[in-house]
Amino acid sequence: MEPKEVKPINIEIQVDETTSLGQYVNMMVVQHSASEFVLDFIFMPPGQQRARVRSRVIMAPEHAKRLMKVLAENIRMYEERVGEIKLPETGLPPVPRLIQ
Repeated sequence: MEPKEVKPINIEIQVDETTSLGQYVNMMVVQHSASEFVLDFIFMPPGQQRARVRSRVIMAPEHAKRLMKVLAENIRMYEERVGEIKLPETGLPPVPRLIQ
């Protein structure tokens, strides 16, 4: 049995002006269950103890894995072109993990 030929499709993606401006975030919290991943994108102003969720994205585990792979590939390409992204040693605790 021959593998099916995958035909590329063209998708027109539209974004309204407000969404196109984006949101700046400097922290993210990931939670998951058996059926979904919840990504909270957060902004915490410097020197503050209070942070605000700017956006929440909920996706199926399969999409979360695709996101992980496409981010890894894009970071690899970025570092090849610009140089290694160095993570500073901040002395801060690791990113918080929420347990359900």
